[in-house]
Amino acid sequence: MTESKTAALTNSNPHYDYSAIVDRQVPPLPGGARVAVWVGVNVEYYPYGRPALSLAPFTAELEPDPTNYGWRDYGPRVGIWRLAEVLEGAGIPFTAITNADVLERYPRIAEEGARRGWAWVAHGTDNATWHVGMERAAEVELISGIADRFGKAVGVRPKGWLGPVLTTTSNTTSVLAELGFDYSLDWQVDDLPFDLSVPTGRLLSVPYSSEVNDIPLTFLHHQSARGMHDAIVDHFDQIHAEGGGRVLGIGLHPFLAGQPHRAGHLRRALDHIAGHDDVWLTTSDELASWYLRTTHP
Repeated sequence: MTESKTAALTNSNPHYDYSAIVDRQVPPLPGGARVAVWVGVNVEYYPYGRPALSLAPFTAELEPDPTNYGWRDYGPRVGIWRLAEVLEGAGIPFTAITNADVLERYPRIAEEGARRGWAWVAHGTDNATWHVGMERAAEVELISGIADRFGKAVGVRPKGWLGPVLTTTSNTTSVLAELGFDYSLDWQVDDLPFDLSVPTGRLLSVPYSSEVNDIPLTFLHHQSARGMHDAIVDHFDQIHAEGGGRVLGIGLHPFLAGQPHRAGHLRRALDHIAGHDDVWLTTSDELASWYLRTTHP
């Protein structure tokens, strides 16, 4: 293959360059930890009367739709409080990946999160409005406004971003860097943080597993509650054996992992992780801050 063809293939994705993990090293994690683990709880607002992720797709287009809307609405009413206690019991800090509409629609959640010192990741406006086909200027205005809403409601502007339903535009990474965000969770392609390609500033990709996430595990792959436990433990055990500063970002949703029959299995999986002395239990904010301080682009 010619040099020009190699370069063209290498640069075919404008958002980041190819890099084999075996060719990379990161500075030692705090406390000499082998791996870092953080847990992101997706705190979401699903507008009434609009189709979204559904337990029973055959009624998803109906209004009212008690089956599916009620399934999702269990999360902010019950599930999130159960997950908060599970994480606190395991000694794992809470990262709240939050739709901005949650801050006004469910102010009790915003108040409790601010009181407990949760880390906040912006997650779009709501979980039915996708970031697709938006002009750059409109996206700058939208994301800037979302950051302002967090500052007003919980006292801090978010440093991290996850697109609603993992939707994005070709400009999202550059917009985030321009607006002062430190990291994105959208590109779930690595076990280590890495720099995304942005024209100005610096923007990290922080590992957030697309597999160790309760939607793929329970909703797409139909794992049982015990199967969810086993997947989390097996994934952790593998990267712990590999070491080298690898990161496990676990994704949870209150209407799934917050269900009573899953919460106990989740707690046992997190206790297994927390039972290792050489694991850094952190937030996505702390992880990004450490990586920015200790590495150069």
